[in-house]
Amino acid sequence: MRILSTRIHGALDYVIGAVLVLAPWLFGFAVGGPVQWVPILIGVGVIVYSTLTAYEMGFMPVISMPVHLMLDVAAGVVLALSPWLFGFAQIIVWPHLLVGLLAIGGGLMTETQPAVVGPTTTRAGD
Repeated sequence: MRILSTRIHGALDYVIGAVLVLAPWLFGFAVGGPVQWVPILIGVGVIVYSTLTAYEMGFMPVISMPVHLMLDVAAGVVLALSPWLFGFAQIIVWPHLLVGLLAIGGGLMTETQPAVVGPTTTRAGD
């Protein structure tokens, strides 16, 4: 069930990317190592591939929306499982798990074709 528009998804991409980059300081786990660096790297990745996606919020339409959504799901899986994969579950779990599950859900519930690519170009067939 694809209930999120690509425009809303795009706005959330940048917010979630920024929150992930800032999360270690916002939630008090800026102690170095994977507990800190996994969300930072995934957040930067989300921002980078969002700018390269062919949708309303992209700046250089290089990546298709379906590829973007697959990247979201993959990043969400890594983020959600990271406390156990990288052995820091004893330090903190919930921000990584929660945002990871949200990324997976967003990737699975967003439309696969944007209504508009960039400021003036519409998708083929419109």
